[in-house]
Amino acid sequence: MSMNNCVMKLTGLNKSFTNAAGNNHVLKHIDFAVYSGDMVAILGQSGSGKSTLLSIMGLLDKADSGSYLLCDQDVSSFSAYQFSQLRNSHIGWVFQNFNLIADMTVVENLSVPLRFNKSVNRVDYEAMIDDVLQKVGLGDKKSFYPAELSGGQQQRVAIARALICHPDIILCDEPTGNLDSTNSNNVMELLSALHQEGKTVLIITHDPDVAAYCQKAYKIHDGVIAAVSPLEFKHAV
Repeated sequence: MSMNNCVMKLTGLNKSFTNAAGNNHVLKHIDFAVYSGDMVAILGQSGSGKSTLLSIMGLLDKADSGSYLLCDQDVSSFSAYQFSQLRNSHIGWVFQNFNLIADMTVVENLSVPLRFNKSVNRVDYEAMIDDVLQKVGLGDKKSFYPAELSGGQQQRVAIARALICHPDIILCDEPTGNLDSTNSNNVMELLSALHQEGKTVLIITHDPDVAAYCQKAYKIHDGVIAAVSPLEFKHAV
């Protein structure tokens, strides 16, 4: 990967939505980059534009203008099919609500992204699943259903699912939003440990305590993004 190992580079990105009140300019000339091995937080309150930004970075939505380079590829004009292929091969997602399939076991949930990744050989599934479950400390929960797990354990399964295809970056959307303080700390310690292993992690959050685990932080307000120093984390939102 070139660009000094730049995983994501957004330049002059804009996004608007039209509603009954008129045109809402949600993202305004966003310039932002994430480099390999970074652990980055984007802090913002509800309505700040952070979720829209994450959707664009995660290839769930498109910007109106500007450029977006993902792993050296300009994806600005890519089709929905190309987006899905890139998501499966480059991005791991961790959601606030876990988004596990209720009638599937842990192993079956982890098998889903493998089936959609054409570069993975089916004979490797079991070893890959065992590896990520050991990494998140749930090697003994393979046959459990989501309802049989605590919230913290479900989020660990979600992190394992994000890791399973060895993505270039893990995108986390309020990963502690549905957890108590103990489980929140445990999940952030896990993400921090993955970062120490060399994983690239981007976290969207409203919580300065979550951002404090990251080496870099940015604040988004009214669609404008700016860097925040570690000393400013507590006052960033």
